[in-house]
Amino acid sequence: MDKLNLICVDDQREVLSAVLQDLQSLGQWLNIEDCESADEVLELMDELDADGEMIALIISDHVMPGKTGVELLTEISKDSRFLRTRKVLLTGQATHTDTINAINSAGIDRYFEKPWQAEQLVDCVRNLVTKYIFDMGLDYTEYHEHLDQNVVFDRLR
Repeated sequence: MDKLNLICVDDQREVLSAVLQDLQSLGQWLNIEDCESADEVLELMDELDADGEMIALIISDHVMPGKTGVELLTEISKDSRFLRTRKVLLTGQATHTDTINAINSAGIDRYFEKPWQAEQLVDCVRNLVTKYIFDMGLDYTEYHEHLDQNVVFDRLR
């Protein structure tokens, strides 16, 4: 079974470490990468794509030096290589306008405010990666035990 890639980005190492710790249980079937800037994410995505790897999900902080999370996710949403990549904004400092922009221009799938609930984040990742697998036409049976069974059931009806 090929592992799908999940990329987490936050410029604060302690927050990034907390996200990675919360998602640790998913590491048996997802390759979880971490970055500390938008530029680092874009570079990693180019490398993974060049290696023929799939990026199922990006979880991004909003307030970062350089590009904001909304700017990063908007840029990713416009890249034809990553049209089906799912996007989550995880932040404690986005304004109402930032959130609306994230939904409208970046096409985010989910928004979490800090502090988040670990179980909700894990469930969200499982749900979005399951949808990605079906959207990409991948053989879901390889991942079946790890997937959101409600999504699997809905897609197979």
